Amino acid sequence: MTALRLADFAGRWRIERDILDQRAGQQGRFEGTATFSPEGAGLRYAEEGSLTLGAGAPVRAVRDYLWAEAGGRIAVAFADGRPFHDFAPDDPGATHFCAPDHYEVRYDFSRWPDWTAEWTVRGPRKDYTMVSRYSRG
Repeated sequence: MTALRLADFAGRWRIERDILDQRAGQQGRFEGTATFSPEGAGLRYAEEGSLTLGAGAPVRAVRDYLWAEAGGRIAVAFADGRPFHDFAPDDPGATHFCAPDHYEVRYDFSRWPDWTAEWTVRGPRKDYTMVSRYSRG
């Protein structure tokens, strides 16, 4: 597989996400879509779908990020432009510290165009893992 570029993500993706919240002692599930649309020199990531936590009723969930190329890396920012994390497509791991919690992500592009993002979040307020599986759709 050749090295991924930001443009390779453009378009619509189906997402299935499993969440294991050790602190709350519950599991969660998200099913929805993510669309990477051109915005400025990068792509806007817009996600929407249905989130179920534990035995609760499903709720509509949305999130937006900005993805951009920066020095051979992909920089991910919050929707308001604040930096979130960045990663190299050939070594796709990153961390983010949001006091007092620590976020660590590992992307896996080995089965491209199917790919995953696995987050581990630890700290005094949070303790969960979240695995998102993306496929074209």
